[in-house]
Amino acid sequence: MTRGNTTSTTTRGFPFDEEPELVAHGAWDTAREIAQQPELWREVATDAAERRAEVERFLAPLLADRGLRVVLTGAGTSAFVAEVLAPSLTRELHRRIDAVATTDIVSNPREVWAEDVPTLLVSFARSGDSPESVAATELADQCLRSVRHLVVTCNGDGRLARSHAGRDDSLVLLMPPRSNDRGFAMTSSFTCMLLATWLAFDPTGTAGSCVESLAVAGERLLAEHRDEINSLAARGYERVVYLGSGPLSGLARESALKLLELTAGGIVSYFESALGFRHGPKSMLDRRTIAVTYISNDPYTRRYDEDIAEELRRALGPDHVVVVGAHGDGATTLPVPGIEDAPDALAAIVFVIVAQLFALRSSLALGRTPDNPFPDGEVNRVVRGVTVHPLTEEA
Repeated sequence: MTRGNTTSTTTRGFPFDEEPELVAHGAWDTAREIAQQPELWREVATDAAERRAEVERFLAPLLADRGLRVVLTGAGTSAFVAEVLAPSLTRELHRRIDAVATTDIVSNPREVWAEDVPTLLVSFARSGDSPESVAATELADQCLRSVRHLVVTCNGDGRLARSHAGRDDSLVLLMPPRSNDRGFAMTSSFTCMLLATWLAFDPTGTAGSCVESLAVAGERLLAEHRDEINSLAARGYERVVYLGSGPLSGLARESALKLLELTAGGIVSYFESALGFRHGPKSMLDRRTIAVTYISNDPYTRRYDEDIAEELRRALGPDHVVVVGAHGDGATTLPVPGIEDAPDALAAIVFVIVAQLFALRSSLALGRTPDNPFPDGEVNRVVRGVTVHPLTEEA
């Protein structure tokens, strides 16, 4: 396996004999980038081990301050990396960690930075060239007296990485080159940035030992459930709802976005927490709907996830409810064994493959081109059209 190779066909668990068909339908980059993820997780773990001492030198003095505010940020899928990580890291580190999108920081910096306390801003970005990426860090510098930056990105040549390279108050973590997805939608970039950040904050230094289990689980999912997911996408559902609790609610949001992006809005998608779905959003269910519920590894939380899954089976029929979980009990229709003890934030990087494959195949079923679902340029891989206005005292 060669670092930076963007055309490797060595990835296990994916039908690369489909390459001509996928190329012809504008789907090869996205398909390959979904399939390569388990390999890239191993690379991320290797890189994290090599840089562990450097990362500890940067983070340890900051985290020693119990008054430090940690803010995880990004836009779109990068923001959902933050939403998955924040609750799990809060539980792991026993401290406050907030997920705040760069889009909220840029439009409302006075509210986000109302507390002028020592802050660590962790910025996620695939390209680092979206207008909000650099602006969010600049506004933090402007509004806070004490702020440090951890930049997690897939593009060393992006504006975000370049603007923080060499700064004493910043550390840049670069993902494997192949994680800088060429396809429109973020796939490898999402899971690599999530995993790398978990490994960076791992207080015991033992989290890396579970990466092989995650990679094997991902490879098995690709190999054993691919046809099942393809068949679901071929049914022609018009609405899809994704549900999850805690960290998996962020995964549900990313899953819904992936479907919306790759089908160019051709399928209505929705996300909610397991308990929140009953409070109004359940009204969206009809005979054209499929529901996907992610099951938490936490035994207490899992009860609520299983309750809503059973309720959905009664409402839609069991054939229209997909239950994704690591525990292969009777409630799980799409089991992902081998990661039963993983925190939900890490289980999410495997579970998301279900949503990625479903979105890819749904896009193809609608006649879209997943690598570029918006050939007219209405929506872009790197966001355009944002004017970042200066923040003045008058403003």
